[in-house]
Amino acid sequence: MNLGQFSVSLAVEDIATSRAFYETLGFEAYDDHQDEHWVIMRQGTTVIGLFQGMFETNILTFNPTDVRAIQRKLREAGVTLDVEADESSTGPAYIMLTDPDGNTILVDQHDPDYRPTSAS
Repeated sequence: MNLGQFSVSLAVEDIATSRAFYETLGFEAYDDHQDEHWVIMRQGTTVIGLFQGMFETNILTFNPTDVRAIQRKLREAGVTLDVEADESSTGPAYIMLTDPDGNTILVDQHDPDYRPTSAS
């Protein structure tokens, strides 16, 4: 099962302060929506998302090419999903599950034509 690109989605209190902090660690914004209270940052192959006011806890995020195939495999393995993708649809969709320690996992399939905006 290929879960795709991994990133951590961080629930932050102040998007500008958090962005500045991660920039000092060498991260650069590559999908910049700070005016909408979210920024995706990258340093090499490491990706973090900063999200202000969108969710309460940090989330482990994976971006696969086929979330529905992953959903089927997880169901077959007896894994309980908190949110399921519509099997009758195609294209972007997501599933959510919780690990045994209460951590939220988001498996989020983007539109194949999605291209991050360039950081200014």
